[in-house]
Amino acid sequence: MSELIYGLCAVTSSVCAYLLLTAYWRGRFRLLLWSGLCFFGLAATNVLLVLDKFVFTTVDLSIYRNLLSLIAMAILIFGLIWDSK
Repeated sequence: MSELIYGLCAVTSSVCAYLLLTAYWRGRFRLLLWSGLCFFGLAATNVLLVLDKFVFTTVDLSIYRNLLSLIAMAILIFGLIWDSK
C-alpha cells in the first residue's frame, strides 16, 4: 500500500509542476516559475523516495532526498524573496 501512496505523491507533484510551469509559459508570472521549479524538485524527491524504499533497499538515499528537498524549498524561498516587490 505504501508503494501506491508514494507513487501517487510523485505523480501529484509532477502534475502540479507541469501545470505551474505551463501557466508560467503562458502568463510569464515569475512566482509560477519558482513554484513550478519547487514542485519539480519535490517530484524528484518523491521519485527518490520510491527508489530508496522499494528498488535500492540496501542503499540509503535519505541524505540525497533531504538535500533535494532543501534545494527545492530554497528555490521557492528565493523566488518569494526576489519577487516580493
